[in-house]
Amino acid sequence: MRKHLFSVLAAIALTLAAGLMPAIAQESDGDSAITSLPWQVGPSKGVIAGKAAIDVPKGYAFLGAEGTRQLNEILQNPPTGSDEYTLAPKDLSWFSFFSYDEVGYVKDDETLDPDEILGSIKEGTEASNSARRERGWETMRIEGWSFKPQYDKQLQLLEWAILAEAEQSKQKVVNYNTRLLGRHGVMEVVLVADPEGLDAAIADFKGLVPGYSFNAGEKYAEFQAGDHVAEYGLAALITGGAAAVASKKGFFAAIAVFLAKAWKLVLLGVAGGWAAFRKFFGKKDGTVQ
Repeated sequence: MRKHLFSVLAAIALTLAAGLMPAIAQESDGDSAITSLPWQVGPSKGVIAGKAAIDVPKGYAFLGAEGTRQLNEILQNPPTGSDEYTLAPKDLSWFSFFSYDEVGYVKDDETLDPDEILGSIKEGTEASNSARRERGWETMRIEGWSFKPQYDKQLQLLEWAILAEAEQSKQKVVNYNTRLLGRHGVMEVVLVADPEGLDAAIADFKGLVPGYSFNAGEKYAEFQAGDHVAEYGLAALITGGAAAVASKKGFFAAIAVFLAKAWKLVLLGVAGGWAAFRKFFGKKDGTVQ
């Protein structure tokens, strides 16, 4: 039953969010509003949620929680209920949003079965498509993995990407996710990029991962007996970890949490308006000063 709940939640989050279009503010206001945010230009160090830090090399920029909150307001992205932090190259060709979820220590002894996980996601998608048809919304079809789930035990890093298609418009949806495991919780990272430039963006982002580290006392290897252990494992991080506690929080509350966290990536993928977004986000040369 719990496994089915995971799959339904993940699929509803993906398909409902995919049917939405971004409400972009006036470009004349957006240029100055976004470039005037308190970008921390590299080389420097970005502090994330008081739990971790990441090196910001030359050519990249970082936004703290307040700056990212303002960015989300400008872009009309809904709040996720937790602080978020932004890391991007100065040319703004991609964006990564970090947020920390103190769910406890997630055991990494689970063997991932990509076919089984994808089957659960497809099953949940078909179930949610029925509700979408009743509302006159576009239905979704899961095409497969853009990047199969992989777990790096040395880095305690889980990554995956799912490729889907809106069946009526034939628009593609691609999302790339990373989860970095810590002693008391998980750092969730969503990478937003032009679908055509996704592979290059992933490679660029992964080049920055070695500069990321949890603070002393927060590292995965520092786990001690008596620490809180999460109620779920690696597979649930892919199919919607929020569902693991849905029975306590309420099913629709869990959906809302998962939707908010998936919002940015899905919207940009479906909208297909990356050129307009880039123009909106920065100045004419697309560069943060």
